Amino acid sequence: MKIIVGYDGSDVCRRALLLAKDHAKAFDGKVYVLTSLVGGPQEKLEDIQKAEAGLEYAETLLKRENVPCEVHLLIRGLTPGEDLVEFANENQAGEIIVGIERKSKVGKFIFGSNAQYVIIEAKCPVMTIK
Repeated sequence: MKIIVGYDGSDVCRRALLLAKDHAKAFDGKVYVLTSLVGGPQEKLEDIQKAEAGLEYAETLLKRENVPCEVHLLIRGLTPGEDLVEFANENQAGEIIVGIERKSKVGKFIFGSNAQYVIIEAKCPVMTIK
């Protein structure tokens, strides 16, 4: 089974990563850890370096547990939610795991909700963790 994890280095995403590790072990799966940045002139070098460091952490954690994995930094002009769904579709994922954090209605309206987009648009099962 191919398991996709949206990862941004936050505590909730670390919990999602640990859940993905457990699922990979239970279902003989492979974990794909994704960090998505929109890209363009607003992206700062430090944000890219922080994303790469987070992916390195995730890869080290999974490999230490003998869990097959790949890490990907996606900078394709898409929102993180769009990137996760598109990557999952391209790779015929069996499951997507995303961390969610509570936002106010105004926060969701202004910033959108990547997790909500993934839940609605994904063709495979989506598990959320908070």
